[in-house]
Amino acid sequence: MNVGGGGTDGAAGESLAGSSAISKWVFTISQRYQHVLDKSTPQVLYRWIFLAAIAFIYAVRVYLLEGFYIITYGLGIYILQLLIAFLSPQVDPEFQALADDGPSLPTRGSDEFRPFVRRLPEFKFWYSLAKAFCVAFVLTFFSAFDVPVFWPILLFYWLVLFISTMKRQIMHMIRYKYVPFTFGKQRYTGKKVVPSDDASISRP
Repeated sequence: MNVGGGGTDGAAGESLAGSSAISKWVFTISQRYQHVLDKSTPQVLYRWIFLAAIAFIYAVRVYLLEGFYIITYGLGIYILQLLIAFLSPQVDPEFQALADDGPSLPTRGSDEFRPFVRRLPEFKFWYSLAKAFCVAFVLTFFSAFDVPVFWPILLFYWLVLFISTMKRQIMHMIRYKYVPFTFGKQRYTGKKVVPSDDASISRP
């Protein structure tokens, strides 16, 4: 009886040791993965070049296989949703009047310009796109997702959806007078104050 119990305890110990090793290995991999993401955060240009390469590889594979149009259509819808979130402000201007703590334009010399705060930050936008293309690429290896469909209809419907969605977004920008980019915007300084010494010298 004791021998049998000892064998059971030994097997349980080995199982726990194996699961501990696996969890440790997963934790190490996740740490290294997060480290790579942290280092790539400031490398905006290289990140988008990498994404363009992934998108090109996916497009070439779909073109050569001449299929998986349903996956591509779903990917296009997801990209459109991400794009709208990327172009939208974090606080909707329609509800900004009710929330006094929302970002606003400077009106006094002591005010400082507040940049456009996106609902979906640039890094999360890029990361979501990269994951979407990778998942779509993996799905092209499974014939179950290759549903026969007349792809020009899907392309036409996506274009109509894209045009209508972007038109609504642009009208929203014009109505509430915001631009989803901060290039060239400078700090508000107000009126230039002439120093007292210069003012006294300029007097006759």
